[in-house]
Amino acid sequence: MAKKLDKVDVVIVGVGWSGGIISAEMAKAGKKVVALERGDHKERSDYIGVKDELRFDNRYQIMQNLSGETITSRNNLDETALPVRTRTNMQVGTDLGGGSVHWAGATYRYWPYEFEIRSKTIERYGKDKIPEDMNLQDWGITYEEMETYYDKWEKTAGISGEQDPLAPERKNEWPNPPLKETPSLKLFKDSAKNLGLHPFQIAAGNMSQQYENPDGETLNACMYCSFCTRNGCDFGAKSDPLATVIPTALKHDNYELRTHAYVRRVLYDDNSGKAKGVMYVDEKTGEEFEQPADVVVLSGFAFTNNRLLMLSNIGKQYDPKTREGVIGRNFNGQYNSAFNGAKGFFENKKFNLYMGAGALGAAVNDYAADNFDHSDLDFIGGGAIELRQYGFGAIASSENVPKDTPRWGKKFKNDSLHYAYRTLQIWYTAITMSYWHNYLDLDPTYKDEYGDPLLRATYKFGDQERNIAKFGVEKCHEIMEEMGADIIEDDEVPEEFNHSFTGGHYTGGVVMGDDPNTSAVNNYLQMWDVDNLFVVGGSAFPQFGGHHPTPTIGALAYRAAEGIEKYMNDGGQLAEPKTS
Repeated sequence: MAKKLDKVDVVIVGVGWSGGIISAEMAKAGKKVVALERGDHKERSDYIGVKDELRFDNRYQIMQNLSGETITSRNNLDETALPVRTRTNMQVGTDLGGGSVHWAGATYRYWPYEFEIRSKTIERYGKDKIPEDMNLQDWGITYEEMETYYDKWEKTAGISGEQDPLAPERKNEWPNPPLKETPSLKLFKDSAKNLGLHPFQIAAGNMSQQYENPDGETLNACMYCSFCTRNGCDFGAKSDPLATVIPTALKHDNYELRTHAYVRRVLYDDNSGKAKGVMYVDEKTGEEFEQPADVVVLSGFAFTNNRLLMLSNIGKQYDPKTREGVIGRNFNGQYNSAFNGAKGFFENKKFNLYMGAGALGAAVNDYAADNFDHSDLDFIGGGAIELRQYGFGAIASSENVPKDTPRWGKKFKNDSLHYAYRTLQIWYTAITMSYWHNYLDLDPTYKDEYGDPLLRATYKFGDQERNIAKFGVEKCHEIMEEMGADIIEDDEVPEEFNHSFTGGHYTGGVVMGDDPNTSAVNNYLQMWDVDNLFVVGGSAFPQFGGHHPTPTIGALAYRAAEGIEKYMNDGGQLAEPKTS
């Protein structure tokens, strides 16, 4: 029997960027808040002096342990899905701060076109441009509405950036100037300009200088020490929840954070049609608790948000056979088809590639969104072409050799040393679309350590994904050739998704919109069916834009926080569905 605890105003499930933002905003608003995080309690100090490539980049110790819970994966509806059991193929953040602690920091806003992608595609190219199997839909919110929330997140995060010459005009400058330009980035920019493109320094969640955000939290200047991606920041110089919103929330006595709290169900009252709270397990003691609340916020990873709704029988499960239902619909993300490009090997140019930062890079957006004419192309949307200088680790850099190099022996040793400072990679971060045949549901066979069904992902590429990837490889090759690489190796575009869930960019399943028939939440991320339940995070993305997701997740969390406060003060549905 679960022990029933005292009721609070808001209970929050998952404390990364989304849950951290909701935590800070509700705490500042004076609401009584309990936040539940299933992992360990982490602080910035836990990552000081832990530069360890083997531990974090090869053994993925900052990622979720898959032995107790994972997902199952398949390509087609008639296949049996199998569990993904290795963190080489499944990298999902865990512990306080979640995946936001190990993100690289690349910061882009989604484009006006991407928020209204169906409407704008039909307006410019006609309805026939959209493939029949694609679930293309508008987000139910415009870029102009999102701009305020992007700005708020960027100031909280202290983003370092410069204006992209092709992007919409900003109401405010970036909070910090861009990171330093290295020789490799200058070469990329000069070459892109020679081709008539519009390069710029990537906006970064890595501080170009010491910065105090509007909540009074101080982030330190980046030391360009590398070890950003899949690592916590050694210097407190990365925009993550441990350095920003979580400390802000913890300063308030009305906010309580509980770690090792594994939420298994949202408690739902059929009579009132409202969420009553959540049931969770204390993983230290095994005790079960009920935490009642006036408002429930699911702010976990996309997989977690979907699975909790399904296990709690909230919302109508999507059925690919009838194409009806909304929970699990439009599962999408950036997979191995979305990061394709060209690698260049240089004989007469050397770069210090062992210094870097997660988002130290340059990009062009000439091939992003609808910035180029798609009339004669076999895809829609686009993405950024990037060169990033992450900072090599000793183990990984040994793989930077041409394809015809043996993987052992004298030639391998000589080539790995020779190209250690002479290898650059360009990639295209392509948009990925949603389809009727890609969705999430509960697996009928496999269960977790508590006996609950695992989440099942059914995902296969559409023609769009292969076509846009090939286009991106060609454009990356052109830039690499202009940069003067002596050997250029183009990435091979995969024919099918290979069940490798790397990179952490998985979204959809509880998507936003203005039609309850095709969306689960409104543009405040409030469920249409349960007005005191907000589902915040990447699970809201109807499609995956052509850029990295974190800034949009952060902006939507600020939008949701505003909605939660409005709901608690005024009650009722915050955004009305469209009428036919």
